[in-house]
Amino acid sequence: MPVNEARFLSTNPLKSSQPLGAAYAFLGIEGAMPLLHGSQGCTAFALVLFVRHFKETIPLQTTAMNEISTVLGGADHLEEAIVNIRTRANPQLIGVCTTALVETRGEDFAAEIAAIRSRRADALGDCHIVLAGTPDFKGSIEEGWSAAVTAMIETLTQPAVRRDPERLVILAPSHFTVGDIETVRQTVEAFGFSPVILPDISGSLDGTVPDRWISSTYGGTPVGDIETLGAASHCIAIGEHMRGPAEALRGKTGLAYTLLPTLTGLAAADRFVTLLARLSGRPVPAPIRRRRSQLQDAMLDGHFQFGGRKVAIAAEPDLLYQMASFFTEMGAEITVAIAATPDSPILAAVPAEVTVGDLGDLEDRAAGVDLLVSHAHGRQASDRLGIPLFRVGFPIFDRLGAQHRRTALYEGTRELIFEVANTLLAADRHHPTPQSLNPLRNKETFHDSRPSPEPRRY
Repeated sequence: MPVNEARFLSTNPLKSSQPLGAAYAFLGIEGAMPLLHGSQGCTAFALVLFVRHFKETIPLQTTAMNEISTVLGGADHLEEAIVNIRTRANPQLIGVCTTALVETRGEDFAAEIAAIRSRRADALGDCHIVLAGTPDFKGSIEEGWSAAVTAMIETLTQPAVRRDPERLVILAPSHFTVGDIETVRQTVEAFGFSPVILPDISGSLDGTVPDRWISSTYGGTPVGDIETLGAASHCIAIGEHMRGPAEALRGKTGLAYTLLPTLTGLAAADRFVTLLARLSGRPVPAPIRRRRSQLQDAMLDGHFQFGGRKVAIAAEPDLLYQMASFFTEMGAEITVAIAATPDSPILAAVPAEVTVGDLGDLEDRAAGVDLLVSHAHGRQASDRLGIPLFRVGFPIFDRLGAQHRRTALYEGTRELIFEVANTLLAADRHHPTPQSLNPLRNKETFHDSRPSPEPRRY
């Protein structure tokens, strides 16, 4: 489908920044500390969104650039921040995410970090420092997430000496929730594989409460597993924005990969399960076949609510493709498709005409549709238009449990069908049958003109 750019000025922003996406990816690493190289305001804004979405303590630091350091250069602030974080939080990995404030100066951040590591080797010890170039003035969450994962692979992963046939790498997309990752892991393990999921927010942002204060992330992908990714037998990348990390992994280790654009929907889940069966040489386990049958039944139950419905979607490119494909598979019509950024090749595969824009474009074009699909910032458009909003993506701060919702594979798609169908059912207005067409509803207004029958005698 063609992709159109709607405007040059965003009046109601749809996308979040690249540094936020990179920090999000680093939060899926065990013992990590994301560090935004920029002003305190940049970090505070990202931190607020994370806390409101996950309702958890989020480890996130800043180099706290000011006016002087912005003009003269931020190497000193970067060094001070890295050393302080290592001393106070003792993380295994510090993920440096650049912002527009420092990117516009054109500094050589890689050289600065190399010099810092050389000068402060004793203080930093075995702490890994990973640099992700993520300026705010381009890209969005998906690009930032992809840049961080690519940087981790290029910095940490080592060439493999041998392959482990039972090891499988899963490169997870930015729109996967804790629930999605857990579902994927259980499915992969059912085929006898030991999956390494990168990044793995299911271990670090799943709502568990540790028995002591931990200043960095707890849970997530271990750094040691990132270093040995090349020892796996195959890599499965999910979402077009994970093609870059998969290519980087193949370039460093020669590991072959398969890219799947989505895992939502019957056909998409079938592709994933078929791939696992082929890679493992095993038949599909009976519990997975049962879940497929349950999804088929859910599709039959829900198709009355989806058929002919008009849907307007505003989201990141891969998430837009996922939701548009799902609704189309269920018989709905995508009348409005708004993408946050223009550069992803997946936009050409969206089953609708795509416009690159913001939530203002969604509101302008969505009049008359049955459902809006976007993150929580779409609630004002929903209120003004009087159209229900189905919340997807990041952030969702006005509902509980967003991080545990599932949309992946058979069970996730089934839950998505029920949740969307119930949203539509709750918004439907059922008008009572008119009195003239239902005279028995109000008996005192009913008059039968026929003569009464004569009483019968026995």
